[in-house]
Amino acid sequence: MTDQEQPQTCPVSGHQTPETAPIVAVTGASRGIGHSIVRKFHNSGWEVFTLARTPFSEVCPWAEGIVKHIEVDLADPKSVDHAMQELHERLDGRGLDALVNNAGISPKTDKGERLSASQTSVETMLRVHMVNFIAPLSLCRALLEPLKKAKGSIVNVTSIAGTKTHPFAGAAYATSKAALSALTRELASEYADTGIRVNAVAPGEIETSILSPGTDEMVMQEVPMQRLGSPEEVAEVVSFLCGERSSYVNGAEIHINGGQHL
Repeated sequence: MTDQEQPQTCPVSGHQTPETAPIVAVTGASRGIGHSIVRKFHNSGWEVFTLARTPFSEVCPWAEGIVKHIEVDLADPKSVDHAMQELHERLDGRGLDALVNNAGISPKTDKGERLSASQTSVETMLRVHMVNFIAPLSLCRALLEPLKKAKGSIVNVTSIAGTKTHPFAGAAYATSKAALSALTRELASEYADTGIRVNAVAPGEIETSILSPGTDEMVMQEVPMQRLGSPEEVAEVVSFLCGERSSYVNGAEIHINGGQHL
């Protein structure tokens, strides 16, 4: 997922969220994979808080969506702190059943090509790591008490680029996602005795609104299933990891890439 993707249209389910519904917070919620994750939870009866750089979009008119949306710039620590204060106020003492750290950025060259380690400025590296790695850690820390109260789940969205060199995802993105994978293991061990489970999903080539040129050819060569994945397929696994059916899954990173990692 990139920060250039456009918001997609949401269906309206028409049901009201009951007071006893489980609660989830999702970052990067207005685009691509994050948008599908939000739809999956909403249509499953969860109360959904969305966090994104962009304002709440009127193309996503689910019940009370606009009052459950929080604008946040994950590259700005002060914005993250403010957003967490706002989310605590909206939770009003309730527990948080799930946190999905989905937001991520992957900068390119002026020609849209990957940025190598040598090409990437320190400023760019710091910004990418702030959004993709430090901000998820900050959210986990800030939301620890409501997560403990609900014995909730944290799901971090990493990437196949965190474990192998990728032709389109640059060095800053790859190293930040590798760090997020390591953080997943660290927090899974650290939080286990609180009842919080921490897992990750690592998508490969997923069909979103903007794909890098050459993706189709790479899929045919590198993906045993020889097709792109869909955002909905990622959302299904995220939903599973946040639910009771995965109650003994902790510290895992699930590949969602059609066998591309093999």
